Order: sequence, then C-alpha cells, then structure tokens
Amino acid sequence: MRRLTGPNGRTALSRSVAVLCTVLTALGAGQAGAAEEVNVYSSRHYDTDLALYQEFTEATGIEVNLLEAGADVLIERIQAEGEFSPGDVLITVDAGRLWRAEEAGLLAPVESDVLEERLPPSLRHPDGLWFGLSTRARIVIYDKAQGEPEGLTHYEDLADPAFRGDVCIRSSSNIYNISLLASIIENDGAEAAEAWAEGVTENFARRPQGNDTSQIEAVAAGECRIAVVNSYYLARYAASDDPKTKAVFDKVGVIFPNQDGRGTHVNVSGAGVLKYAPNRDNAIRFIEYLTTEGAQRYFANGNNEYPAAKGVETSSAVEALGTFEADDLNVSALGENQAEAVRIFDRVGWR
Repeated sequence: MRRLTGPNGRTALSRSVAVLCTVLTALGAGQAGAAEEVNVYSSRHYDTDLALYQEFTEATGIEVNLLEAGADVLIERIQAEGEFSPGDVLITVDAGRLWRAEEAGLLAPVESDVLEERLPPSLRHPDGLWFGLSTRARIVIYDKAQGEPEGLTHYEDLADPAFRGDVCIRSSSNIYNISLLASIIENDGAEAAEAWAEGVTENFARRPQGNDTSQIEAVAAGECRIAVVNSYYLARYAASDDPKTKAVFDKVGVIFPNQDGRGTHVNVSGAGVLKYAPNRDNAIRFIEYLTTEGAQRYFANGNNEYPAAKGVETSSAVEALGTFEADDLNVSALGENQAEAVRIFDRVGWR
C-alpha cells in the first residue's frame, strides 16, 4: 500500500489515516469471504451511524465494511486506488466536498425512483452523482445580554457598518464558510458577494479563529455580539444534560436569515456510488436504506442535524432552535462556486 507523505519527507497521515490503512487491509481481506457486502468510505464518525449500518445488515443480509477517515484523505485514497478500489459508497460532509469527489471523476450516476421520491431536488445532484442524507443550517447567533441586533435579518446584513466590531466567525479556509459564500455568489452574483465578504471582514470582532463551538462560547461570554455557526453545533448545547453547557445555550439567541426571501442557507451530508464500485447494486440499496424514515432519524439525530428526506421529524434538540424556511437552491451550486468563493476571500483579506 502506498504511504502518504507530506513535504520535507514528514508523514502526513493523521491518526485516522493510520487507522484507514489498517482497516483497508482488513476490508480487502474480508472481500474474499463475504457473499453479500458493501464497502463504505465515510468521513462521518458517529456511534449512531454504526448502529444504523448494523440494522441495514440485519434487514438485508448485506455486510457493511466501513472505512473512516477525513474527506480529503478518502478522496485521495480513492484516486490512488483507481479502478482497483474496493470502495462502493463515499459518504462525506458538505456539498463542497461532494463536489471535489465529483470533479475528481470518482462518482457514478445513479437512477433511483426511491431516492427521487424521498429527497427534494435541492438535496440531490441533478445527474444522480450524490444524494443528501442530512442537512444543517448556517445560522446567526447573538448575545442575549446585549439584545437582538436590530436590522439583522439577512446574511447580507452582516456586512452593515452598524455591526462594526461585532462579528465572530471561522477562517475563510473553512468549508462551511466557503459554501456559504458560494451560495451568496449563486443568489446575489459575484460582485455583490465580494462586497459582502469585504464588509463582514471590516466587522470582525477578532481575527477568525477556532471552530463553531468556539464562536458559540465567545458569544455566550460576551466577547462577540454576533457569530455565524452551523445549527448542529448549537443543538449540542441544547441537548446537553450538563448545567454549564446548557447555560451557554440559554445565553444566545438564534436568527434564521433570509426568511422573507430565499430562505436560510443549508448544507448536506451526502453519499454517492463510486465509479468502480464492485458491489454497485448493494451500494444503491444501501443509500436508499439511509433515506428510510427510521434510518433518517438515526442519521440526522446522531449529529443533531435535520433529516434530508421529506416528512421526517427532527430531534427535540434541533427543534429547540426554532423552525425556518430553507433555501431551495440545489446544493450542487455550492461546489460549482467554490473556487470563486476562495478567490473572493483571498482578495478581501478574510484569513
């Protein structure tokens, strides 16, 4: 097996990638003896997913061989394996990463009446290259102690000079921010999107840093008045039994932007069938299973996300955030506009 190395000869494998190599060997060994199987490459790491995969095996008799690592590592792995890849299904987080797999030519189109019936058009690739399994909203939160920011109802309002020194957010290299800007490019045009990014940069309360959890903590502590985070991060606080953690949730308010127009930006966890899948029929059956009502609850609730399939209820922690109308933009546009979003971030100095 090819060993991945970084510049200067240093090993670039994280602990998850080291595990990946070990599991891949075991996966390949298991192929010889398994009558019915599906080989799943996933960048999700939740115990509820494991329970769901076991239920799929019990229901169908198809054994799930699971290989976990970061999305970029998996994509590179599949490229290296080429036509000899044992992988059947790629599961990853964010439409931008699904687009990267698409651009690399790793995914095969799928026609499935089941998936077309269960999933709205906005949450599946127009050509069937991938299908959404759960969603999350990119929301605005604020410090309740400082009051709800007047005039902040749209993403576009985050660039208003009235909020100078108020905004905390992650770096421009974060895929969630790239996808958010990609959606603004699609909806408002590149020129308006660049003006927005420049305005938000001028409104930073601090240099972009940390993950979404640190943005929530900063707002609760009064360090920032406003922050932009994914909904599932905040839902974790709402679901906590720890009084200190729950107190953080109680200190922040939630705004679902653009409710009087296109709706709030959403993104997906999704799955696609790999181009050289040796168990293609099982792969399709597996993805279809992940969109059943019971599976959707498992899949979404494991990370406090929203189900992708139509008509499935959310968890109580997610419900605590409130209801909203989602942008029905096909999320494939987030990948298509990714490169332009990165260029805009670089030009305006959003680091």
